[in-house]
Parts: sequence; structure tokens; C-alpha cells
Amino acid sequence: MKIKEIKVFVCSPGRNFVTVKVITDSDIYGLGDATLNGREIAVATYLEEHLIPCLIGRNAHDIEDIWQYLYRGVYWRKGAVNMAAIAAIDMALWDIKGKAANMPVYQLLGGKSRRAVGLYAHANGDTIENTLDKTEELIDQGFKAIRLQCAVPGLNVTYGVLGDKADYFELQGNRPLPPEEEWSTQKYFNMVVDLFAQARARFGNNIHLLHDVHSRLMPIESARLGKLLEPYNLLFLEDASIAENQDSYKVIRQHTTTPLAIGETYNTIWDCKELIQNQLIDYIRVAATHAGGITALRRIADFASIHNVKTAPHGAPDLSPVCFAAHMHLNIWAPNFGIQEFVGFGNEHSARIFQHTLTLENGMVFLSDAPGLGIEFDEEAAKEYPYKRSYLPVSRLEDGTVWHW
Repeated sequence: MKIKEIKVFVCSPGRNFVTVKVITDSDIYGLGDATLNGREIAVATYLEEHLIPCLIGRNAHDIEDIWQYLYRGVYWRKGAVNMAAIAAIDMALWDIKGKAANMPVYQLLGGKSRRAVGLYAHANGDTIENTLDKTEELIDQGFKAIRLQCAVPGLNVTYGVLGDKADYFELQGNRPLPPEEEWSTQKYFNMVVDLFAQARARFGNNIHLLHDVHSRLMPIESARLGKLLEPYNLLFLEDASIAENQDSYKVIRQHTTTPLAIGETYNTIWDCKELIQNQLIDYIRVAATHAGGITALRRIADFASIHNVKTAPHGAPDLSPVCFAAHMHLNIWAPNFGIQEFVGFGNEHSARIFQHTLTLENGMVFLSDAPGLGIEFDEEAAKEYPYKRSYLPVSRLEDGTVWHW
């Protein structure tokens, strides 16, 4: 079964998505997600100008060889643009193989390790009280794990809390340039421990609580935060510090038993190799779209498994429903799956473009037996939502110093 054509679509039904459609000479096609937030056109161009010409005529069943060809066969390895492009091709080929076999992708990976995929939802509020009210709403909907993010008093904007803004497009106004946000570690510390103390007092210990620091702290500050949060038994503390220097997590680990999670910006297994093999983290959060697709994530999951590290794939709204579907197949298979981030299946606009076969019940996703990834893409509907240039914010300290986003 030869690859006959590969199409790339960039659309914006609320967020920009880059979708790849690989079509074979038997007219079986597969879908992949190549979205890279704020750099979407770079990936689309890389696909169209560099990868696609090399793939026409190749056997679509040769997933492993094609992955190695695109990764090992080039001089400039890794990198967010390169790996997002590889990921999209890889997902699409798995989708094709599942459809050709008339089996869901998870069966090709080895079958189910569980009956459903556990999720954690987001409770974001302007105040602690508002955050906890939203937490209660999610508990009432059946969620058993919830990430708490609260606005920091004294800062104009706080990560994860957009106030009256619906998304980052609105933050940019009529000038599509990066918005800027203030950060103060001291003001953050004044709020965050109180948030979790009140959450445990209100909801008890039967709900999993999580928190995303978003890499705003230095390692010793993260160690202090982890220690302060120990009484509140977090499922994990996410992105406590930047780990470009993976030794940074040795500092955090030696001071706290709060579980640690990281990985949403990682592109290959090499970015997290030392963190995993030295058991400096408890959850690895790489996303299929950003780390080379299903083939690559399967390897990372297996490597993590032998070091007692669980998977918790990134699930931000800037990953398309195609990526979410790929994660579901990996999650239902992976014996060391931990939990999946969930921000909903999208809005009414994206629902017109992407149709899936997943069902949500009591904070878990159930997969169908639909062949392949179980997701479809409406090309005509996508044309109604043209690309809009967008950026994530830039973070600065109160004195103006550019800080970690």
C-alpha cells in the first residue's frame, strides 16, 4: 500500500491546528496532528517543502522505517518543528494501519491494560473561593482528579487564569504580538499553600489534587514548595522548574516527597532520559504531537516503565483532537499509564471539523472499537476557519527581566 498524496491543513476553530492527511493508493487515509503553538506555519512549511516529497511512493505499512528515515536519516535531528512534523506522519500511518487491519490502534499496540482512561480536569479561578467552587462543579460531574490554578493577588495576569478573556487570541487584541505577563515568586507563595489547605479542608482526601507551577521557580524554590505542599497529598506537582539541566531535579527530589511531573515541552526521549533513569520524576508528560508520534511515545513509556515512572500526556487545548485520540490509544495500552490531562473535547467549531468516537463518563474516557484512531476530519468545514497568527505570552519579573514561560 503506497503513499499517494499527503495534504496539510491549517485551520483555527478557536485555536490554530495543523492537520496532516496521508492518502494511499488504496484510498485508505490516516490523520495526524502537527500543531506547534505559535509556530504552526513553520511546521506546515517543513512538511510541505522537506518531508512530503520524500514520502510519496513509500509503503505506508513501513511505520518504523519511515520514522527512522525522518529522524535518523537527517543531519539536523530533534527540535520542536522537526518532531511535530514527524509525529503527524507517524500518527497518520498508525491510523492507516489500523483501518487496513480493521482494528483500533490500541489493539495493534498490544491491547487494553485497563477498561477506560482516567482524566484530570482544570479548575481555574480569580480567587481561592472561585477556584474551589469550580472544583466542586467538576467533582459533581464525576471527575476524581482536578488541577487547581488560582490568580495570584497583585499580578495583572496569572498562568492558567485568563479572567474575562476566553483565550490567548483575545489577550493579543488587534495586534497579533506576544502579550506580556508579570511574575512574582513571593506573591505566588503567599497564595498557593493556602489554596491547597482550603481545598483539602473543603473536599477531604478522596479527590486527587494537582498543580502546575509552569516552570516559574528556581530548583530550591520548587523544593521548598514541594515540602510545604506535602501535607495536602498532591497527585503531582507539574513543571516545578525548568529542567534543561536535568540535574536541577536532584535538588528538588532530595528535599520533598511530593510527586513530580514534567515533559510537555520535550521532543525526544533524550530530553528526559536522566530524569527517568535516575527516578527524579514520577510522571512523564510528553505529548505525541511534540515528541515524534505514537512510535516515539511507546518507546518513552516502555523506558519509563522499568524505572517506575508513569505517563501523564500533555493535553492542552492547542493539541488537536487528533492528538487526543492518539493519546487515548496509548493510554489504554500503556501498563504504566498514570493519568491524562483533559480540557474538554473542544468547542462547537472544532466539533464541526473533527468527529471522534470517544465517550466521557465519570471522569474517564471510553474508547470504541472503531478502526484506526477513530477520528475524522472535515476538509470543507476547516476552510471556514482560516489560520490566525498567535503567540503564547512572554513572562517578565516585576523589574522587567524576561522570565520562564
